[in-house]
Amino acid sequence: MADNELQLDHDVLRLERPGKGGRDLRAWDAADEQLIEAVRERWPGADARRPRVAIMDDSFGALTLGLADIAPMSLADSALCQVGVSRNAALNGLPAPSIHSWLSPPAGLFDAVVLKIPRHLDYLEYLLRWANDHLAPDGVVIAGGMIKHLPDRCVDVFTRLMGNNEPRPARRKARVIVAPRGTAGLADWCRQWRGYTLDDVSGAVEALPAVFSRDQLDQGTRVFLPSVREVLASLPSGAQVLDLGCGNGVLGLTALLTRDDCTVTFADVSSQALASAKRNAETRGVAGRARFEHGDGVPRDGRFDLILCNPPFHEGGTVGDHIALRMFRQSAAALAPAGRLLVVGNRHLGYHVKLKRWFGSVQQQAADPKFVVFACRVSR
Repeated sequence: MADNELQLDHDVLRLERPGKGGRDLRAWDAADEQLIEAVRERWPGADARRPRVAIMDDSFGALTLGLADIAPMSLADSALCQVGVSRNAALNGLPAPSIHSWLSPPAGLFDAVVLKIPRHLDYLEYLLRWANDHLAPDGVVIAGGMIKHLPDRCVDVFTRLMGNNEPRPARRKARVIVAPRGTAGLADWCRQWRGYTLDDVSGAVEALPAVFSRDQLDQGTRVFLPSVREVLASLPSGAQVLDLGCGNGVLGLTALLTRDDCTVTFADVSSQALASAKRNAETRGVAGRARFEHGDGVPRDGRFDLILCNPPFHEGGTVGDHIALRMFRQSAAALAPAGRLLVVGNRHLGYHVKLKRWFGSVQQQAADPKFVVFACRVSR
């Protein structure tokens, strides 16, 4: 059997990873297979009633397409999930299902919530509490992951939040847990929103659990902010600003609070990031000059006088600069004639060399021992 073929009971599912890696990295793992098995065992094909199932963060569609006959709802934080699932649906001659995000999650009640256990405990707690709010009274969470990727103390989270957990024997370095609905929901969780304060941004800048550095200002942004404020002061009246990979929105929020004549687009692949940025803008009464774009990279319909970017250097378990390079290329095409990209990155990544592929002018604006800020213009 080919490396991109997942054997199901009576069928074969072709699955590929879009983007970097492509066919070199398999688009499913043993945990996906065992989660599908667990759902099939609980609701055999002969069962007259089709269960209502929600699937969480199914990156490339193994779960959504492997259980397509029961028409599950699929919900994901990342906009890339729609890309991966749609591509693999087409490979198998299946209609592309719509993937919900945290901006518009599906309504319960579900017989089962099926999820890959995330690496971060706070996000796992968010998922389990959401499941408790949206499961039928006799509903269950069916969760699994590769043992090497499971976070420390994840079993403690299941024990604290769910009913009597039923861990299945580990097989092929993967583990599945079946957990009846618990009573702890999102409304009574004090850690659902976490944040920090800045001197010139009144109140806390808050974020949901899937958002990078939600508890404290990361060092890269700390180095970045003085340059952001300096460049904002020189923008033309009515400037269009893009906060690319916005996270909690602290950069775009700084722009809106510094210049009352600019408009800011907040863009992020994470729907929890967009929800967080929107909440922060609404709290300060500046959401009327903002728009929020859930997607991978630069919005296609914009021309920006300033793009602010603190790019990630990892995607799931894959580390590298491929995300940043895509952001740089897209930014060069989306700048207004006199527009600038302002970017911060780890010094060791050597962005000053890579940025010159697309920008005629790359100037260092600030630095500390770990991070460097560059201002970039396109030669036209």
